[in-house]
Amino acid sequence: MNFELTKEQLMIRDMVREFAEKEIAPYARNLDETSSFRVESFKKMGELGLLGIPFPEEYGGSGGDTISYAIAVEEIGKACGGTGLSYAAAISLGASPIYYFGTEEQKQEWLVPMAQGKALGSFGLTEPNAGSDAGGTRTKAVLEGDEYVINGEKCWITNAGYARQVIVTAVTGEREDGKKIITSIIVPTETPGVKINCNYDKMGVRASNTCEIVLENVRVPKENVLGDEKRGFSQFLSTLDGGRISIAALSVGIAQAAYEKALQYAKEREQFGTSISKFQAIQFKLADMAMEIELARNLVYKAAWLKDNKKPFGKEAAMAKLFASEMGFRVCNQAIQIHGGYGYMKEYDVERHLRDIKLMEIGEGTSEIQRLVISRLIGC
Repeated sequence: MNFELTKEQLMIRDMVREFAEKEIAPYARNLDETSSFRVESFKKMGELGLLGIPFPEEYGGSGGDTISYAIAVEEIGKACGGTGLSYAAAISLGASPIYYFGTEEQKQEWLVPMAQGKALGSFGLTEPNAGSDAGGTRTKAVLEGDEYVINGEKCWITNAGYARQVIVTAVTGEREDGKKIITSIIVPTETPGVKINCNYDKMGVRASNTCEIVLENVRVPKENVLGDEKRGFSQFLSTLDGGRISIAALSVGIAQAAYEKALQYAKEREQFGTSISKFQAIQFKLADMAMEIELARNLVYKAAWLKDNKKPFGKEAAMAKLFASEMGFRVCNQAIQIHGGYGYMKEYDVERHLRDIKLMEIGEGTSEIQRLVISRLIGC
């Protein structure tokens, strides 16, 4: 397994890095302070083809691979954690389920505009009483004639306030063993009965749009069922596997940003007549930070490589997400420590990176859930 990046992957990295430094990073602090979603950034990403990297050209994509997509997530996340989260969610949660499970008609109707950067999508799984226990879904969809009538509530849904449609998971029946049949249904956000509230006051990733969705007697045609109506549960499990690669890549990006700021500060800051980068205590912190970031990045690339080569990748995705998110928290915390009192100030940005990285240990399955997934996949 060779993780030397290809010429195309290096070109994507350089292109996204340059774009992120010019079009995303300058706005990051203000977006965090105002909890604002910058539509202009996503329009420009769409024009560059970044929202379609992992999808075939026939569906409006760039025909890239998962490694290229992970690289883009890292670079955007390095510039702004919140923007990186919304970018990752737009592809891994909003578009990918339709690509992998949708009919040809659904791909043309919903995937192509997203891959072309002309629309955003969203994925409504989490509920107030069904987070890690996704099988505890209470949202219900009842078939009446040729339409499903949906009632329920979803929370912490990324990009919903700007999405053209949201894929909603809902209970549609009961299996012979008594377990719920969960179905994924594409719901246009302008459908009567769909109410989207985006007023969460979050600790971090504040540049990412996060919403509550209330569905009251929402009617959509049965043609909007995503794939097999009885396989919604397995669909979202598969979707989360891919999403974990995204979150791992985003964690690497945020950690890289904090590390680079800490390294630069250590070189410039003088104490006792010399740069603090000459003190072994600081050197060892920076060495550990650099090592852990590189380890996490390689885990991300391995999981992405396995996915690209159609090999089982669930264990590696969970490992990458778990290690990268917890690594990111350690790195951002140490970045503040190296900055000392200045690290506690907003103008140095490292406190924002710490607030942003914390969500990575929670979203797309908590660290505890990742350990549960890994333990099952290693045969415990």
